[in-house]
Amino acid sequence: MIDATDVLTAEVTTFLTDLGHAFGARRIDLLARRAERTERLHAGELPDFLPETAGVRAADWRVAPTPDEIADRRVEITGPVDRKMVINALNSGARVFMADFEDSNSPTWFNCIDGQRNLTDALDRTISLDTGEKQYTLSDDPAILFVRPRGWHLEERHFEVDGAAISASLFDFGLYFFRNHGRNGRYFYLPKLESHLEARLWNDVFIWSQERLGVPQGTIKATVLIETILAAFEMDEILYELRDHSAGLNAGRWDYIFSVIKKLGHRPEMVLPDRGAVTMAVPFMRSYCELLVKTCHRRDAFAIGGMAAFIPSRRDSDVNAFALAKVREDKEREASQGFDGTWVAHPDLVPTAYEAFDAVLGDRPNQIDRQRDDVTVGAADLLNIAATPGDATEDGLRNNVSVGIQYLAAWLHGSGAVAINNLMEDAATAEISRSQIWQWLHHGRFSANDVLRITDEEMASLGPDYDEARSIFESIATRPNYVEFLTLPAYERLTAAGS
Repeated sequence: MIDATDVLTAEVTTFLTDLGHAFGARRIDLLARRAERTERLHAGELPDFLPETAGVRAADWRVAPTPDEIADRRVEITGPVDRKMVINALNSGARVFMADFEDSNSPTWFNCIDGQRNLTDALDRTISLDTGEKQYTLSDDPAILFVRPRGWHLEERHFEVDGAAISASLFDFGLYFFRNHGRNGRYFYLPKLESHLEARLWNDVFIWSQERLGVPQGTIKATVLIETILAAFEMDEILYELRDHSAGLNAGRWDYIFSVIKKLGHRPEMVLPDRGAVTMAVPFMRSYCELLVKTCHRRDAFAIGGMAAFIPSRRDSDVNAFALAKVREDKEREASQGFDGTWVAHPDLVPTAYEAFDAVLGDRPNQIDRQRDDVTVGAADLLNIAATPGDATEDGLRNNVSVGIQYLAAWLHGSGAVAINNLMEDAATAEISRSQIWQWLHHGRFSANDVLRITDEEMASLGPDYDEARSIFESIATRPNYVEFLTLPAYERLTAAGS
């Protein structure tokens, strides 16, 4: 166990314990509601807009104004909380850096604690790193720091409240906000929400924390990732619950695809083709994005675009040109749809993203004033998964097997964001890989023998260092009953190993 006494002081330990007492039970109840809803979906129910919140959708209201320093978010960069990444991202030229404790972070105790140190040093403008070969320091005009805590479904087993592991969401948020509320540590991204009730819980956490620490109410501003199919039907309601603390919504595309398979993948008409064929231009993804922009701008809220997985190469000019062209196409589409900003995963992509958004925004900080009254999206549009063109191919299966095992091996060794085949993979993309295998097996697109044969072939090139990752990945992807999150059994293995 690493020494965390400089981070987990007596005062912050008391704060986190009280936070767990105040909200831990509600979190458990909401997770139970998730499970009940999933059971109803698997019994034949389809998602729809909630009749009981029709009044919220119909009413004329706006979210509270946001600070001027985040009025322009046209390019945001994301990545894990290791020291080198934090410095490079803050220096990248992007307007915002989303420091991620979630999908791009392997939640070893070292990563979670040292990440908190790194972020405090970043806010203090004292962060630096000397690798022996290169010295990294902060520029004079770094990006604004946002922080993404882990989702409601995860626990932090190295910190207990009354003998039980604390919610990882409460741990990451509470530790960061306690340490940094006096350093402008006020901006957050909220992942994996499935309902407005989960947004209400976050809002109550914010109110409690601000009151406890003597911070003015409304100081915290949070952007919610709409990355589950159920949240797509509650975007108005989520903004409403967080209206005093809202910094908009983000189109979390990769987890969204994963969620579609998880919630609806048992239905034969909703079998998706190879991951590469599920682009942002297919009908159900286009509808989701356009509804997000329309909803946000109606409420004076930011609509932030998603992550193109392509990453540039400084060694291969052809790979680099292809990646830049793909990212440019993606960002031009988002800017034309009305998004106010977008995500990139690598500093070399920042200029390309700026070009796309500068062409549309010009000197304006955002395009919130652009109302998408031309957009009409109903439940059938969000659920039009059957219209996705393409097939489930053996090449797609092979890619899912290879990427899934390689990513999980890196995750077990402490790396949560990994470049594989010139794409940036994180937990969300790995979830798609294993979910598609499960779905294709479930609907007879491939047999268990097909998966075994391809896995054996891929392992022959990967080698024995991947045996543990194979064991976990295979057991999850091929078992009859769908496993809710890949990271849950993987975290069991991580903590059992003492990480």
